[in-house]
Amino acid sequence: MSQVSSARRWAIDVRPLRVPAYRRMWFGNAVSFFGFQLTGVAVAVEMYDLTRDSFWVGLIGVAGLVPLLVFGLWGGAVADAIDRRKVLLASSSLMWASTAGLLAQAVFQVGSPVLLLALVAMQTTAFAVSSPTRQAIIPRLVGTELVPAANTLGFTTSSGSSVAGPLAAGLILAAWGTDTGVQVAYTVDAVLFSLSFWATLRLPSMPPEGEHRSMGLRSVADGLRYLATTPVLLLSFAIDIVAMVLAMPKALFPEAAEERFGGGAAAGWLFSAIALGSVLGGLTSGWTSRVIRQGRVLVAAVIAWGLAIAAAGLAQQLWLAVVLLAVAGGADLVSAVNRQSILQTYAPDRLRGRLQGVNITVVAGGPRLGDLRAGTMAGAWGLPVAWVGGGLAAAVLALALAMAFPALLRYQIRSPHG
Repeated sequence: MSQVSSARRWAIDVRPLRVPAYRRMWFGNAVSFFGFQLTGVAVAVEMYDLTRDSFWVGLIGVAGLVPLLVFGLWGGAVADAIDRRKVLLASSSLMWASTAGLLAQAVFQVGSPVLLLALVAMQTTAFAVSSPTRQAIIPRLVGTELVPAANTLGFTTSSGSSVAGPLAAGLILAAWGTDTGVQVAYTVDAVLFSLSFWATLRLPSMPPEGEHRSMGLRSVADGLRYLATTPVLLLSFAIDIVAMVLAMPKALFPEAAEERFGGGAAAGWLFSAIALGSVLGGLTSGWTSRVIRQGRVLVAAVIAWGLAIAAAGLAQQLWLAVVLLAVAGGADLVSAVNRQSILQTYAPDRLRGRLQGVNITVVAGGPRLGDLRAGTMAGAWGLPVAWVGGGLAAAVLALALAMAFPALLRYQIRSPHG
């Protein structure tokens, strides 16, 4: 009996799935994210095939950065001002259109890196609006008590898609070659996103609570003002920026797969390895719902992420690189769950959309800056320096920030709202 009880304490908490509205959103996110991961690999591989340059692969991240900065912040204000279901439906329509555009340019073999970047920017615009809206909905669907469990389920499922998606992309590219394989990947993404759109249609109406609110710059500024006066949230964002900008190596994966690991399905393994570790971390994440000192756990996870990324950059065997990247992925899962739970339970509902807009700007914008950083460093100093140096720098700077500004280390989940 004690062994069964211990297993339950470690096993992932699935109680949020008992809530029908959350369950439908969870399903839609799962299938759409699998397709999104197929497209992510396909875009990177197509870009490298067109240009034979990791710098252009890094520019994919830059193409998404401006839409994230603008529409992530504004999308959060919209989510606080009007029905969040309507916001999701509008942004999902734009997302589907961008996927159709990627498929069309591949089918007609346009061969334009600039067009590829433009379609990525369009897709990121839709993502920047929809993502903070989805996250702002969660506390109202499941209640405050189940927020950490719901976040863990969401991150674990998306990580599972991040494993299966790149692996499937690698198999598709190996079986059909680059040109046809890219077309197949985009097609599957379009079909799966249609299922996600159906799940969004089934969500209940989610009008804003309280008084009518503006969607303009003043509303965005109010959210940023609250963030600036809340050290715990500000530091949680800062430490994530450090982790993603300095230690995200994804822009280096196509080059590493071809030059170090022999090509073939290696790119799929590299792109899926971080997510594989996140899945394993999520499946044994029952303990995360009982964490009180979430700030300390967040800091420790970011340091572990940086060190594991650095070690993976030294690996000369594919299996070892995958294992070390998986370790980093487990640390990333712990970091993401604690950071998101702090944000969702610390901030009041009237500000959640705007703060989630800031969050998505940081969470999704950081890796894109990381892509640019990695691609630029690889072009200037080579793959090992770009990969290993970034991981070590992230670990050191995260520790330095936490020690210099200890508010995050002192944070406990029972702290009152700011």
